[in-house]
Amino acid sequence: MPHTRALLSICFCAGLLAGLCSSLVAWQSGQMGFPAMAGVRISPSLSPDWIYSRMIWGGLWGLVYFLVIGPLKSRRHWARKGLWISLLPTAFQLLFVYPYMTRYGWFGLELGQLTPLFIFAYNLVWGLCTGIFCRLFWGRG
Repeated sequence: MPHTRALLSICFCAGLLAGLCSSLVAWQSGQMGFPAMAGVRISPSLSPDWIYSRMIWGGLWGLVYFLVIGPLKSRRHWARKGLWISLLPTAFQLLFVYPYMTRYGWFGLELGQLTPLFIFAYNLVWGLCTGIFCRLFWGRG
């Protein structure tokens, strides 16, 4: 049981750090003008409020990641499982956050036609980093 709680907290922390990485990638991408070149109006500012909320959401999604790697026999392919789990926050943002919590419509298409592609890419960064950080923090045990 202590290992389960330890892995749960590791998944949350890994999700936090992955949220930070994903936020920095999204910010840098906006600074370099990649979304604007694709006709997408996503250019976040690097403010503490924006980063903090993305880190907290990353940690909460890290708890969902725990459900996949929590059982002892499924602790393999950590990064690959992180990439698969990243589809959940992508779907949540595109199918719930954009249409119901913002004014950007289904899939955020009011921001541009390629918005889902950018959200998918940023969440893939989160999933990959979550898997890598979780594996690094857990070690060989």
